[in-house]
Amino acid sequence: MTPALKGLKDPEVRRLAEVLDTSTRPADLGVQLERDRVRCLACGHRCVIPPGHRGVCRVRFNEEGTLHVPWGYVAALQNDPVEKKPFYHVLPGSYALTFGMLGCDFHCSFCQNWVTSQALRDPRAVARIYALRPEEMVRLARESGAQLVISSYNEPLITAEWAHDVFQEARKAGFVTGFVSNGNATPEVLAYLRPVMDLYKVDLKTMNPRRYRELGGVLEHVLRTIEQAHEKGFWVEVVTLVIPEWNDDPEEIRAAARWLRDVDPSIPWHLTAFHPDYRMTDRGSTSLQTLLRLYDIAKEEGLSFVYVGNVPGLGRGEDTVCPNCGMVLIRRRGFQILENRLKDGRCPSCGTVIPGVWQVPERQREA
Repeated sequence: MTPALKGLKDPEVRRLAEVLDTSTRPADLGVQLERDRVRCLACGHRCVIPPGHRGVCRVRFNEEGTLHVPWGYVAALQNDPVEKKPFYHVLPGSYALTFGMLGCDFHCSFCQNWVTSQALRDPRAVARIYALRPEEMVRLARESGAQLVISSYNEPLITAEWAHDVFQEARKAGFVTGFVSNGNATPEVLAYLRPVMDLYKVDLKTMNPRRYRELGGVLEHVLRTIEQAHEKGFWVEVVTLVIPEWNDDPEEIRAAARWLRDVDPSIPWHLTAFHPDYRMTDRGSTSLQTLLRLYDIAKEEGLSFVYVGNVPGLGRGEDTVCPNCGMVLIRRRGFQILENRLKDGRCPSCGTVIPGVWQVPERQREA
């Protein structure tokens, strides 16, 4: 057993760790400390890791004074509609080659990607991994007809070096790049990613600090990430999974709406329906009535673009509507675009600019 496996007691977890530890490289997001300790800067935990130990995420580890981080594999790879991420103000109707690794810095009991996210924490969370290089990822994106390359399925912050190297190649080839993340970032990781990354979708799970601590996170870290990502020029969309009797109190949703409005009322906010999963099977799915009530509250508080997800066919909660004249600009049903009336990012009726990424940016391509 190598020193970095010492804290992993379950034999299945140790075996998986042995495999994962062969697909690593030295970290960019780390600082050397005394006595061969390292401080990791990839997520808000800022773990100080002694030699032979792992961070909270369990996939970043200190081996003889060097921080090693995941690199060169995927555990999930799929070509998805961009609306599934969800990004509703990014290249409507396009596809995103979406990849994920293993591990997370949170331990949400309702995680819908727990098989990948809870690896090395839950012995049942075992997914096959496939070796891949950044250049191969770009080739697959081209072959699949994607316009975007997105890191998702596990927490991409803890595998930021891998995403950085993939995105560097993807941007050279003209792809839009982004994260689907829990938002537990640091200023250092945002600065590291900004030159190669366009989009940042953040899960704002609750406005209750105690609830965040239950998940292994800190509410203030997530709020700060949304602010800083917006300030740095990432295109930001925010998602809240509405869980019955957990975060569906109307006053909590009102507080979140007010906070987002004060950052920027044009940030799209997706209120999505919960369904029982993983370790939270003690309650039913979110009712349509609840979602519509919370949607109305968010609109009342002045947010320009509020969406209701996981309930296809709703209509008003799925469509993009001009906040000035009320014209329906993009009609959706689930992940399908039924109509797109936008003209150069503007409402064709009143000329209002609709914020978003409506065209693939011009990139400096390799010869």
